Amino acid sequence: QVQLVESGGGLVQAGGSLRLSCAASGRTFSNYAMGWFRQAPGKEREFVAAISWSGGSTNYADSVKGRVTISRDNAKNTVYLPMNSLKPEDTAVYYCAAGFHLPDYGLAQNGWYDFWGQGTQVTVST
Repeated sequence: QVQLVESGGGLVQAGGSLRLSCAASGRTFSNYAMGWFRQAPGKEREFVAAISWSGGSTNYADSVKGRVTISRDNAKNTVYLPMNSLKPEDTAVYYCAAGFHLPDYGLAQNGWYDFWGQGTQVTVST
């Protein structure tokens, strides 16, 4: 099992910034690709960003490209998602996910991830 705990969510005005973090424990963190997904009320969970288990590849949803940068620190078993220029449509619960040795072509596929965190709320006001 891999336990994932997200933090860093909150309420921010449009145009503001937040940095989400996801701390992992339980298994060798460096063996897992890490992804961020989000789910807004009444909508399906959608892909936001991901980084490969090697750290050599990243993938971003078009809706956030240029505004977020995913990174990982294997020494701290943590993945980060700084988000800038936030918009009201970014409001959602953000989930961290871990996938064992996910191939790069699977990074955006939520069904391919093995473990999920409980989520952190991000609310962007106008």
